[in-house]
Amino acid sequence: MGSMVQITAKDGGTFEAYVARPRGGSGPALVLIQEIFGVNHLMRYQADCFAAKGFTVVVPDLFWRQEPGIMLTDQSEADWQRAFELFQGFDVDKGVDDIAQTVAYARGESSTGKVGAIGWCLGGRLAFLTAARTDIDASVSYYGVMLDEHLGEAGNISGKVLVHVAAKDDFVPPEAQAKIKDGLSGNPQVDLHIYEGCNHAFARPGGGNFVQDAALKADERTLAFLNETIA
Repeated sequence: MGSMVQITAKDGGTFEAYVARPRGGSGPALVLIQEIFGVNHLMRYQADCFAAKGFTVVVPDLFWRQEPGIMLTDQSEADWQRAFELFQGFDVDKGVDDIAQTVAYARGESSTGKVGAIGWCLGGRLAFLTAARTDIDASVSYYGVMLDEHLGEAGNISGKVLVHVAAKDDFVPPEAQAKIKDGLSGNPQVDLHIYEGCNHAFARPGGGNFVQDAALKADERTLAFLNETIA
């Protein structure tokens, strides 16, 4: 079980973040970036799992400007509707600013002085922007939405980036995927993997699109990537 901390926003105010620590007390730091469901039970479970692997994990509440403490699921129509409302009202630029503040906090807690980020869905988009706009050492994007809109920032990436793309993603159409592949293929900072036959959220445990083999492969690549870049 983790604990809650307060982080100061760049433009004033504070927001909460869930923190999970490894048994030894500290490790390389990870910032986990939420889907559209907030810092829910799954995000906290993911944080606890990475802490069990030796990382100090911080999960910021990025919807705090709209409604603090959002904890939705993907199991009801009402939660999906609320999640999309929050997604549509979300300020991406301020969200990246909040992640930058979280990275600064996490760096002070890191046993190696290095910080990585992992994001899923909306968080996958934000993970990519975090790589382009902050001093993060490594960043992982799982089926990030709207990445094709941010390819012009790829040249600003100084750390390493791992991108997981679902070939049959309902939220990232083929033309967008083609742009992403073309835009990132020549970037030495970026390693991109395609998961054939998989839909959006193929790595979300308990989700309708979960594909165990693909999820395990993506997670294995992610862990190896983090051990190479921030451990």
